[in-house]
Amino acid sequence: MAFDPQREDYQRLGLRYARHIDATNPADATRAFATFGRRFARERDSLPQSDGDRAFHLVAMASKLIDYELPFVSDEEAENLIVRGHQLLDEALSLDGRCYDALRMKAAADNPSFEAFYTYLTDCAEEVRRICEERRASALATEPSDERKQLAADIAMRPFLRWLATLAEQALICGRNREALRHARAALEVDLRDGADVRFTAALAYAKLEDEQGLDELLSGALAKRCTRPSNDAWAQIARVAMAHKRYDLRAASEQLGELMRLYPHAPETLIRQIELPDGVFARLAVRPYSEDELVLAVSEATVLLQEGREPEGRGVLGVWVQREAARALTPAVLQTLVAQAQMASRDADASGGTSTPKESGDSQ
Repeated sequence: MAFDPQREDYQRLGLRYARHIDATNPADATRAFATFGRRFARERDSLPQSDGDRAFHLVAMASKLIDYELPFVSDEEAENLIVRGHQLLDEALSLDGRCYDALRMKAAADNPSFEAFYTYLTDCAEEVRRICEERRASALATEPSDERKQLAADIAMRPFLRWLATLAEQALICGRNREALRHARAALEVDLRDGADVRFTAALAYAKLEDEQGLDELLSGALAKRCTRPSNDAWAQIARVAMAHKRYDLRAASEQLGELMRLYPHAPETLIRQIELPDGVFARLAVRPYSEDELVLAVSEATVLLQEGREPEGRGVLGVWVQREAARALTPAVLQTLVAQAQMASRDADASGGTSTPKESGDSQ
């Protein structure tokens, strides 16, 4: 489950509205709440809300622009979307200076390097934890029902969970693999069911460290039993492929890659292209499990594994092997089309000033 800012915006105002009508009699409260969905969609400003609620709504709007619209617009449109997104984040912080999602999203753009952003996140993590825990305690003390207590406490801790998830992702990109695991474990201590999906990042970190025991425990231990989906997601499968490839067990690597291609639609094409995407700024993008989009995200995040070492083709050793294996699953006509598309993309990249730079700046710490 990835964090969906639009859904969270709805949940926040739903809780606020429930508190607002608590004093009315049950029949009136039921009638009033029946209108909530319509009012949220059409007359949001008419609903009770705090400055913190308004700030989060602006964050949700900025996330929609930056994470879900920006990758699909022209360069001319992109500049306008970026400016508008930052205006929304600035407005959010003017309403709530402790809107940690807005602070984190702005810092992602303001810090000039992965290392600088990681340092910022590390320096502020304790403050974010403390404030979110205070908000959780307040929610538990004031909400009348167990169901509302649980939801309010969950919402209160989500900014910290997103902070930790981003820390883990940035640590992985910077080659700080043990630190990535430390941040992932901290997130799992807060949320035993892993709503932030930090286990995906942890799987890649274990593969980087060649820690098969750690990966096995992650994918088959207590966490795996608590999660609502089996441990055969794209991140887990790619980590298994990488582990087998590193120990030169190509038969096992081929079997795990075959399982990955069986689980995801159009997997061979995605594995051949190996497109690197910008990370979601609010959180990892919310996509349907086992969809083509999920595999695209996982392959992009697995760049740290796929581009290890260097082959003459310009890709990493594992990346080239995965491409060759995936090509075996395609007909010659489809493969020829993919090759033509790749050559065109390469020419376009050269014309615009070069190709993308691999994310990772470290190795296997």
